[in-house]
Amino acid sequence: MDLSDRKKKILRAIIENYIETAEPVGSKAVASTPGLNVSSATVRNEMADLEELGLLEQPHTSAGRIPSPKGYRIYVNELMDDYRLSVQETRRLNEALHLKMRELDQVIDQAGRVVSQLTRYPAFALADRASKVTIQRFDLLMVASDSFIIVVMTDTNVVRNRLVRLPADLSEAQLQLLDTLLNTTFTGLTLDEITPELMRVASHAAGEAYGLISLVVSFAIDVLESLEQRTVHTAGIASLLSHPEYQSLDRAAPLMSYLSEDQDAGRFPMPQADPMEILIGPENVADALKDTSVVVASYEIGDGMRGVIGVVGPTRMDYAKITARLAYFASGLTRLFGTGELPPADDGAKEK
Repeated sequence: MDLSDRKKKILRAIIENYIETAEPVGSKAVASTPGLNVSSATVRNEMADLEELGLLEQPHTSAGRIPSPKGYRIYVNELMDDYRLSVQETRRLNEALHLKMRELDQVIDQAGRVVSQLTRYPAFALADRASKVTIQRFDLLMVASDSFIIVVMTDTNVVRNRLVRLPADLSEAQLQLLDTLLNTTFTGLTLDEITPELMRVASHAAGEAYGLISLVVSFAIDVLESLEQRTVHTAGIASLLSHPEYQSLDRAAPLMSYLSEDQDAGRFPMPQADPMEILIGPENVADALKDTSVVVASYEIGDGMRGVIGVVGPTRMDYAKITARLAYFASGLTRLFGTGELPPADDGAKEK
């Protein structure tokens, strides 16, 4: 949308005032913005034009205006300045990043808690695989005549094993046939590609060891399912109630319920082309998020995995500050998972 410089300055002033106060913004407040140098009458005319363009809304009979989702989108894309983290913020983020030296699930859970505390908004975090996992190799190791070990290795270098005890003896030749059949039939396949029909064909080809095909492949399926399962960790849901937009429980309850319940991870926004994504109001697919904004960032974990962390809050959120904090935290986690090092101190960080 092609706006004049004056309209852009007025739109920016309105949005930043509303972010700060959560109250409709009047022409007098805008006219007093440092560096704007326009009269209240001029501001009123420009506000009327911005409202007609769908960038501002007038709540009820208030004389003030509030930004629309369309207005926020222009602000995020064109008008907001980059936010410079303070020295205190970078220090706190770095302290939080030391939590990486734990189990992955604990890291993801704690990352969500830290981000929620830093932003004062509910946060969600999960791990996601960049692509579908496949079985790279099977190894069947004889332990005794009535037992063997199944070893499954995935294309992400995850190795799982299980000891199997049999009611009858199994020969080395039978085990070798089974090993060859598994590696020629079931490697390189995703979970969705291991079909019942393929299982039937392989079982028929296994001869006397047909019953073991199902046993070994079922274990492989369990491994793939465990690696593709994505658990969503949420934190700080009650912090919604501290914001004016959600002080009415009628408005807060549906969103709090959405964030609290067990969720299919696929319902949460995931950055696609860019490592950071901002979804404003109706840009969100889920009905429960239609009146909110979601800011989400991704970071690399390794072994074909990436982590995702995001915050949910009112469309009035301070996008510059939120994106700066999420970007720093995500970048720090990528470095930690890759090299075990914290990000370098930001020489541009400001004292606060």
